[in-house]
Amino acid sequence: MAGAPPIGVVLAGGRGRRLGGDKAIVELEGRPLLLYPVEALHEVCDDVVVVAKRETMLPPLAGVADLWIEPDEPRHPLAGVAYALSLAAGRPILVVAVDLPLMDAATLRLLLATDPGDAAVVVPRVHGRLQPLCALYLPRALAGLEDFDPDARATEVVEGLGIREVEVPDPAAFSNVNHPEDLLHVMVLLRGSGTSPPSD
Repeated sequence: MAGAPPIGVVLAGGRGRRLGGDKAIVELEGRPLLLYPVEALHEVCDDVVVVAKRETMLPPLAGVADLWIEPDEPRHPLAGVAYALSLAAGRPILVVAVDLPLMDAATLRLLLATDPGDAAVVVPRVHGRLQPLCALYLPRALAGLEDFDPDARATEVVEGLGIREVEVPDPAAFSNVNHPEDLLHVMVLLRGSGTSPPSD
C-alpha cells in the first residue's frame, strides 16, 4: 500500500482463560503460539511488535519483536489496537491476534493491497463474521478508538469506525486457538499443509 509502511502488531494482551492461561507461551509443535503470527507478520512488515499487558507471560522476544506494554485497563480485545495506533506515529498497523497460528503472508498481503478508500479499517469477513483482530487499521481509526465503550463488542466498535471488507481465499488461516482441543485441530491442519513451525 502507498504511504507510510505498516507496523505489524501481534495482540497478546488477552487472559487466555479458556485455554488455561498464558496463551502466548502455549506450545504448538514445540514452539510458543506467539511466534506463529510474529513470523507471518515479518514476511510482510519490516517492523513487528507484540502488544501485551504487564502481567502477560511471553516467550523471549529479543531479536524477534519489540514489546509494547499496554495499560492494565480496559480489558478489551481492541485495547491493544488503540494503544498500538497511539504509538505508531501516524503509520498504519496490521494486527494479528496471538491465537491465529495459521495466519499466512498471502492473507496479510491481501489486506495490505486492498484500497481502503475512506474506511479506517480493512477487515476480513470469514464465514459471515468480521475478524477485527486480524485487520489493517489506518491512522484515522485512532480517533474512534481513544474513547470506545469497553463493554461494546469488538465488531460493533470496528464497524462504527468505517470498514472496507475483504473476502479471504483461505478461511483456515483464521482457525483460532481458544480451547485445548483447538490446539489439536490446528496441529492437524499444520501437518496437513506441510507448513513447518517458525524457525529460530
